[in-house]
Amino acid sequence: MSIETLETAQPTSGKSTSEQFDNKSFDKAVMSTYGRYQLALERGQGCRVWDTQGKEYLDFVAGIATCTLGHSHPAMVEAVTRQIQKLHHVSNLYYIPEQGELAKWLVKHSCADRVFFCNSGAEANEAAIKLARKYAHTVLKIDHPIILTAQSSFHGRTLATVTATAQPKYQKYFDPLVPGFQYVPYNDISAVEAAIGELDEGDYGVGAILIEPLQGEGGVRPGDVSYFRKLRQICSETGVLLIFDEVQVGMGRSGKLWGYEHLGVEPDIFTSAKGLGGGIPIGAMLAKRFCDVFQPGEHASTFGGNPFATGVALAVCETIEKENILANVEARGEQLRAGLKLIAAKYPQYIRDIRGWGLINGMELHENIELTASDIVNAAIKAGLLLVPAGVKVVRFVPPLIVTEAEINLALEILDSVLATLTQVPNTH
Repeated sequence: MSIETLETAQPTSGKSTSEQFDNKSFDKAVMSTYGRYQLALERGQGCRVWDTQGKEYLDFVAGIATCTLGHSHPAMVEAVTRQIQKLHHVSNLYYIPEQGELAKWLVKHSCADRVFFCNSGAEANEAAIKLARKYAHTVLKIDHPIILTAQSSFHGRTLATVTATAQPKYQKYFDPLVPGFQYVPYNDISAVEAAIGELDEGDYGVGAILIEPLQGEGGVRPGDVSYFRKLRQICSETGVLLIFDEVQVGMGRSGKLWGYEHLGVEPDIFTSAKGLGGGIPIGAMLAKRFCDVFQPGEHASTFGGNPFATGVALAVCETIEKENILANVEARGEQLRAGLKLIAAKYPQYIRDIRGWGLINGMELHENIELTASDIVNAAIKAGLLLVPAGVKVVRFVPPLIVTEAEINLALEILDSVLATLTQVPNTH
């Protein structure tokens, strides 16, 4: 499909609701917690979505790395229909077969032994923080445990996870923050060693390190293999728990099922959400047996692990495996990065770097130019391509994992055209 076709295509089914949708009435009723683009989406199919006026877009946001199988995938439609007709919610006071089957799949396909289910990435990280604190108190005998996290990280919006998120812009006006966190630079092992040496004194001590294998919101920055292997060594020698936040990079987005597989190490605890349910809200905290110290009543979630969410998530997991989607992620990721590097070579005064794993990739702009990631995202929307920033100077590319070769090429064509317009460099794509 060409750019011209994409701009004028109409949805193949459904009726436009442009007459009914009104931004002002929406904003009057809904809190302004998002800086929303002037775009209302109402339908999706595969890697494409349509707005309320019938315009088609190529979706390289996927709900921010969430719609694993794209939109309206038959496996999800069937799973949703089947489960909602069968049983959608009961309390965790009872055994939930779908929850057990999903947990067994995750354990079989990871280094974890046990799983706790919740509803989001922030909740999964909250669970990991609580588990790490109890382990520090009861096993490591630390009265005041400290959890180390990395600068420019992102772990969620709750008070604990926003404190763990070492970005002041997310913390402003929400103090007093939760005590027990210390920040170190990402990919800097000497800073970790120094922090452990300084903090392990008296009643205080480092109980865990919470870190992303690849920083998503922090600019799509992959972890260094040598750094993570040294982290694993330090944690194994000291008893400090190593926790990976796999909320954005996990569930196949990196080209492997889990981000830690790129680094040659296993975490003691890791978290998942986003792509786990393919767009259905679900989160999970996975742990090795030795550090699973929770007892009944110490942590819980009303909706976590209910039959509906786990039944659909299991269908997503099985589809990834059955359709060999990881192979597509690797191939399309290589294609996307190669294309982005060709584009970067055309605009060297604007584009500083192309980086990422699988289908989570970032295009970093130079700091000393006026052009921002938001400028590119806004222009791309007008051209029919949905992208998302990962900071002021990084454009993020996170399409559904089922994206095709032709769709990658189309996205590159649109991006090149957008950059040519924004920079006045001739478009020769």
